[in-house]
Amino acid sequence: MIYLSRKLHFSAAHVYHVDAWTEEENKRVFGLCNNPNGHGHDYVLEIMVRGELDPKSGIVVNITDIDRVAKGLIKSELDGKFLDREHPYFQERIPTTENIVEYLWQALDGKFPDCELHQLILRENHYLHAEKERDSMVRLTRKYHFSAAHRLHSYLLSDEENKRIFGKCNNPNGHGHNYYLDVTVQGEPDSVTGMIMNLGDLDQIVDELIIKKFDHKHLNLDTEEFKELNPTSDVVVMVICQILAERIPKLYKVGLWETEKNYFEYYA
Repeated sequence: MIYLSRKLHFSAAHVYHVDAWTEEENKRVFGLCNNPNGHGHDYVLEIMVRGELDPKSGIVVNITDIDRVAKGLIKSELDGKFLDREHPYFQERIPTTENIVEYLWQALDGKFPDCELHQLILRENHYLHAEKERDSMVRLTRKYHFSAAHRLHSYLLSDEENKRIFGKCNNPNGHGHNYYLDVTVQGEPDSVTGMIMNLGDLDQIVDELIIKKFDHKHLNLDTEEFKELNPTSDVVVMVICQILAERIPKLYKVGLWETEKNYFEYYA
């Protein structure tokens, strides 16, 4: 089985609003997304299909067939549109990233010749994306940032072993990183709000439990969590996931970018 991914782009506008709610309730739940004149995004859609290799052509599916189906749908229904004013589906449902990716799955599943739709990822911006896979609920990922210093040193190892394993990262004074944190929740989008979880609530929890605790800190010296733990990114991502899981029942996983080259995941 071979997996093939294709990336497409479109631009659209929308507004988050529940007619049955008061203006105050809409603003409280949706914040800036409730601007009555709307707002917009340059969306990036990643389509992954899977299938068996054709021994004659050496391909699973012709890229032009993916483009024909997906670009045709996007051009006719989404690109350059004000979604909740022009699209029947989103006149009945708030066009959250979660609802859009779910609609795209329904519209594209079974439409590609000689292969099966495996995954859709819809990126609203650098800090937010939704995804759907076959036989899975929708997932939403929010990206956060914090800066911190640490020293990689285990008290269970000798000084010589620490230096051999961790090298310059064992510097007694420590070193630092710009960490990027991906927090992923999973569930069915709410039938009214279109959200798996209110982003304002998610932001508040992550800020309270993680950002304020670790940002601009020396993890070994300034935090209780790592006074006895070696703050490798392997350990940091596990600790962060365990902290968040207590407050976020729909938490699916946490991803931690230590650098552009080093990425770690821990599943709730």
